[in-house]
Amino acid sequence: MREMPSDKSPDATLALVMEGYDFIRNRCRQYDTNVFRTRLGLQETICMRGEAAARLFYDTDRFKREGAAPSLAQKTLFGQGGVQGLDGEPHRHRKAMFMSMMTPEAIEHMADIVTRRWREYLERWEQQEEVLLFDESSRLITEAVCEWAAVPLPEEDVDRRTDEFLALIEGAASIGYRQWRGRRARSRSESWLGGLIEQVRAGTLNAPKGSALRAVAEHRDPNGKLLDPEIAAVEMNNVLRPTVAVGRWVTFTALALHDHPEHRERLRGADDETVECFVNEVRRFYPFFPFVGAIVRHDFEWNGYRFEAGTRVLLDLYGTDHHPDIWRHPDVFDPDRFREWDHGAYNFIPQGGGDHHTHHRCPGEWISMVILKRATRQLVEGMEYEVPEQDLSVDLTDMPAAPESGFVMRNVRRVG
Repeated sequence: MREMPSDKSPDATLALVMEGYDFIRNRCRQYDTNVFRTRLGLQETICMRGEAAARLFYDTDRFKREGAAPSLAQKTLFGQGGVQGLDGEPHRHRKAMFMSMMTPEAIEHMADIVTRRWREYLERWEQQEEVLLFDESSRLITEAVCEWAAVPLPEEDVDRRTDEFLALIEGAASIGYRQWRGRRARSRSESWLGGLIEQVRAGTLNAPKGSALRAVAEHRDPNGKLLDPEIAAVEMNNVLRPTVAVGRWVTFTALALHDHPEHRERLRGADDETVECFVNEVRRFYPFFPFVGAIVRHDFEWNGYRFEAGTRVLLDLYGTDHHPDIWRHPDVFDPDRFREWDHGAYNFIPQGGGDHHTHHRCPGEWISMVILKRATRQLVEGMEYEVPEQDLSVDLTDMPAAPESGFVMRNVRRVG
């Protein structure tokens, strides 16, 4: 049995706040390892990165998710009672509900909605002196995903609901005002969505067959019982909120085109494979969700290291997607690397790893892809715009991160 490398500080919570996305990667470099011990919030924690670590992390015989999410994240990002905290058969059963929404027809329907919404937004953007892409893309996706999910969203409520989804996302890794704002948004959004669920069940709101709202409203647990309205609201939020978060990647897509303008010409009129490679590189290169957590089920040994039951484990998503043993020149933006990618389930994990059906990998990954591919084509082929002088830096200590300025565009014009 080898002694696992250990962080020297008595508690590394402040360091995590100060270093953000690079916290795990920095220590892996320092200790020349892919796994180390530390203490976060005074709790013993093992941090890991890399393909082998990801494969281990998604071994459901060795790890569980129940109790893994910090209370701050539960009260903002995930909600309580949702699929992220389930294990075993309850998880597989609940996950099947989400996967039932991801038919090829449903994914293509979302792609068409996003394209139509983008063109509608372009008409408005042409009348504006400046467009803040982060805000606008988040709003656009909120409207699109609610339409796709059959969630009624009056025009006058779009800004409010978008702000609530963003507050949930931004409050998870924060304390103080952003955490309070996230908790308030969680309460309001669950009240709204829970009310819609009850209306569908009462027959006073029509949700078409195959829609996400109907799937959640009619889902029954393994014992044949409908979900409690509160849990159903959490799961409905788990359909909408992660989709709205893709607005960050839309903004990073524009940043990539700005920082690497040579790709703009390559993408104009390109085939789907070329666009997909570009989108995957955006998802790999830019920060999104930093890490995910689990709890060790029982004592075991891995690579000579001892993992004790009850220990919290964090898998570094961002660090794995930048691991030099997996990605050649990982800090270089290079979409062509994905032409040679082996489509491994554990080496490219911006939205989690493993199998979509049985593991805790985001079921909406295909939705993310079509949103980003349609956004890329619109940014390259459907519009012209100017990028004024602004602060486009990305602060990796801010989780979740985005370009500092939100990516301002001027003189937006439709093309074609």
